[in-house]
Amino acid sequence: MHQANQSLRPCPFSSYRIPNDQAWRLLKVFAAYQCILSALLALLYFFHIGPKHLGSHAPELFKWTILIYLIAAFASFYFLIVRRPGYALQGVAHVGLDLAAIPLIIFACGGLQIGFGILLAVTVAAAGLLIGGRCALGIAALASLSVLAVEAAGDLLNAFDKTSYSYAGMLGTSYFTISLLAIALAQQAEKSEALAEQRGIDLANLRQLNEFIVQHLQSGILILDEAYRIRLLNDSVLRLLKLDNKPSVLTDLPDKLIIHFRQWLEQPEYNTVTLHNESDSIHVRFSRLATQGETLTMIFLEDVALYQQRVQESKLASLGRLTAGIAHEIRNPLSAISHAGQLLGENPALDKQDLRLVEIIQNHSRRVNDIIGNVLELSRRKPSQRSKLNMAQWLERFYEEFKEEHLGLKNAFEIHVRDEPLYALVDASQLRQIVNNLCTNALKYGATGDRNAEIHLYRHPELDKPTIEVVDYGPGIPPDTLRQVFDPFFTTSSTGTGLGLYIARELAQLNQASLEYEKNTRQGSRFRIILADAEQLTVEL
Repeated sequence: MHQANQSLRPCPFSSYRIPNDQAWRLLKVFAAYQCILSALLALLYFFHIGPKHLGSHAPELFKWTILIYLIAAFASFYFLIVRRPGYALQGVAHVGLDLAAIPLIIFACGGLQIGFGILLAVTVAAAGLLIGGRCALGIAALASLSVLAVEAAGDLLNAFDKTSYSYAGMLGTSYFTISLLAIALAQQAEKSEALAEQRGIDLANLRQLNEFIVQHLQSGILILDEAYRIRLLNDSVLRLLKLDNKPSVLTDLPDKLIIHFRQWLEQPEYNTVTLHNESDSIHVRFSRLATQGETLTMIFLEDVALYQQRVQESKLASLGRLTAGIAHEIRNPLSAISHAGQLLGENPALDKQDLRLVEIIQNHSRRVNDIIGNVLELSRRKPSQRSKLNMAQWLERFYEEFKEEHLGLKNAFEIHVRDEPLYALVDASQLRQIVNNLCTNALKYGATGDRNAEIHLYRHPELDKPTIEVVDYGPGIPPDTLRQVFDPFFTTSSTGTGLGLYIARELAQLNQASLEYEKNTRQGSRFRIILADAEQLTVEL
């Protein structure tokens, strides 16, 4: 197979190159010219409708030269079609055919006075384009020698009425000039072709890069033409709209989106809307894009969870600035209170009732100090550094470290992992803090003597995302407090701070994940972490 991006070097003595397909096209054009020229000369001669000097000095030589020229020109098309032999050999053969036939035709017609010397100028120009380089100059030299040889032969044989060596010399000079011009044009064309090829490569690379970015954006992009046919869409559109196949027209999209799109056409000032479904929400924005010749419609789709992640990062930054000062102001008097209580407890004159009061002061001082520590930890939270994690391996390492931290813990948890490989895009340290908090709560509030707590790792059947569940079989969360379970400072324990689940949910949202609570059918609690799938590669902008 012949590839258009390959190039040929027809002249072995120069660096001139010509694109493969372009070279064969030019050679076919020159072969067609030879066919037309030979057919026209044969027609004029055999039907006696041409000038009288055609073959006037050597009729038999003219006749056989024209016939051989005609047959060779038409037969060459077979070799051009099959491209055998190679281009360089066929190019030289075509040029050589003219260098052999045309001087004989000139001689048979009576010399250069008839004006057929110009035919060799066409051959020399063609050689500059087809072969180029030093070979083209050699062909110009052969053409010059051939016209001089014709004049010399006519002079020696007294075949012509008169000879003109000066005219032959002028033709030779013109051949060299034409050859040099053809070489210059060919080199310029070569440079232009190379530049165009490089520009084509750059454009192809840029187009491929643009397609990659568009296809892997977290935001969905949908472009419609003026007839509302879908011109472009990325994979995020299919994921956000939960479509199995790529739509081709507007009517293939969900009904809710079509309804809001038509409302936007009637009222262009209302160009944003939020679509809600059972599992998530999608923010939709409509826009016009004026291009040359037509106006396109652009529909942007974005997961509301992405908005929440950005808002969460901004919220944490604001909280950090606020709490840093407050915590400092509280900790100074708190330290004084705690130290004073400790000194007071060392007084031997205190009775049991006073010691109980001192104990209350110490306990609540420690609790307030823990609250301040948790708030500071949350406010100082850095942006998540998400990476691709093998969840089965990560969960195994986490559980081993968790057992080491909780001395005496052996089989309090049962681990259930599906066989399929699951990869999540999450900050490992922040995920560890979330799961550690849930497991600690399961041990503290959900431990029973009947059943162990459980950790499940699986792919969510509806959302198609890696999911971790921490399940306990304790008393569970009372129904009247379910709405407050993730609120800050809400706790049903006298020793808790009420920030554990709140921090866990904030960290989950920071990683574009979600933390959900679900009550078990019989008893206990089920906390579910739905993570971002690392296999669904996206580009955040």
